[in-house]
Amino acid sequence: MTLTKLNTEQLVTLCKSGNQSAQLEIYNRYYKAMYNVSLRIVKNNFEAEDIMQDSFLTAFTKLESLKNIATFGPWLKRIVINNSIYHYKKTIKNNEVPIDDILYKVENEEDGISSDYEFTNLKAQQVLNSMKTLKDNYRLALTLNLIEGYDIEEISKIMNISNANCRTTISRAKESLRKKLQVVNA
Repeated sequence: MTLTKLNTEQLVTLCKSGNQSAQLEIYNRYYKAMYNVSLRIVKNNFEAEDIMQDSFLTAFTKLESLKNIATFGPWLKRIVINNSIYHYKKTIKNNEVPIDDILYKVENEEDGISSDYEFTNLKAQQVLNSMKTLKDNYRLALTLNLIEGYDIEEISKIMNISNANCRTTISRAKESLRKKLQVVNA
């Protein structure tokens, strides 16, 4: 039986025994999703790729600490999110501006036309672009809630805030996003 026909739990068991082919198969199954998770947080293609790869290395080296192999996907996602948030906060602390943000602004200013028209799903792109303009804590809370599907309790733990503060932050973030979308669509 080839590795591509094995389910994730079987592959994780093989990974625990040091099977590098199983590790490659796990990587191939998860890398796109984990890259996208990281990219939505750090907003930089290269950094997201580095974080994603580092997260896989961490996961494979700490695989023995995974108690339930059926939860490998969520466990890996948590590692990626934690690494991304750590890296993002470190970047903000150093006042670094991601090159993707600069290129995005320069391209849009040169064209004179919003890049939204390049995408087939205009509404979704408008929402994502508007989310990029939100305050950092609003953007992070909404990303974790609406895109990643985390609940209030999980988000409050990730962001290290109280549940009540988390609910308020998400509510205010949604309202802020609504206002920005009304301006865009006006």
